[in-house]
Amino acid sequence: MRTRRVGTSDLHVSEISFGTMSIGTDEQQAIKLLHEAQDLGINYFDTADLYDQGRNEEIVGKAFKGRRDNIILASKVGNRLNADGHGWHWDASKDYIISQIKTSLQRLQTDYLDLYQLHGGTMEDNIDETIDAFETLKKEGLIRYYGISSIRPNVIREYVKRSNIVSVMMQYSLLDRRPEEQTLDLLAENQISVFARGSVAKGMLSDKTTEKVKQKGSDGHLTYTYEELLAASEKLRLLAKNEQTSVTDLAVRYILQHPALASAVMGASSLEQVKQNAALTTDRLPDDLYAQLQQITKPITYDNHR
Repeated sequence: MRTRRVGTSDLHVSEISFGTMSIGTDEQQAIKLLHEAQDLGINYFDTADLYDQGRNEEIVGKAFKGRRDNIILASKVGNRLNADGHGWHWDASKDYIISQIKTSLQRLQTDYLDLYQLHGGTMEDNIDETIDAFETLKKEGLIRYYGISSIRPNVIREYVKRSNIVSVMMQYSLLDRRPEEQTLDLLAENQISVFARGSVAKGMLSDKTTEKVKQKGSDGHLTYTYEELLAASEKLRLLAKNEQTSVTDLAVRYILQHPALASAVMGASSLEQVKQNAALTTDRLPDDLYAQLQQITKPITYDNHR
């Protein structure tokens, strides 16, 4: 599988990567999924301390014990579990970030993270303090690089100006083209890479597009009405058929087209899904096909967080 460089770092990640949130808590099955993905050429695995209240990190740690040197491992911080075990609250303080890395490393059975990401971010945060926390962890060798996971343009701009982030994880798909408005170009200009999540839009951009639209899109999606989603899904299905490819392939190749993109972070809860993800084509789309996909869908702008 081809790889791309993450920003100005020395990390080179597979163009299709694995978001581990959906692997479940059946340890034996989850480890099979992770091993299969690695064996098929996926080298970037993205977890978070919040997933299954830390259990996800534990499983990922067990899966890659003895394989650690062959993967690029990322986790996230900022959503702090409440003391009573119910729910969580936002905490981007330096003290919390520095204390939480030790817990994550213990669960993951590793001495360092390749990438540590702020799991959100608001304009109300003490951003300089948050940045200082990540810089401190970097100096101590506990993390190699850091980034943020955010869809908020105003927050992203502040980190671009004030920090040394190498990446931003954000939702981006044919049905959610908000990053195209300004953010992707800004990041590319500053040599900061994007990890795209949600690239198949809950399956609505998969090979079961019409079926998934009926299941997941009955109340619409962002600015799309249900009827618009159905119309788009039918056009995508026909286009994929004409191109002798799959809707999923077109959707993933579309988001990987922009130079800011490092990888499409895909989830999987079965071996079949892992194999399908790893087999996705990542070849660059011809310009005319890219334009057709843009005509089938529509640009969307951010209403908030500008």
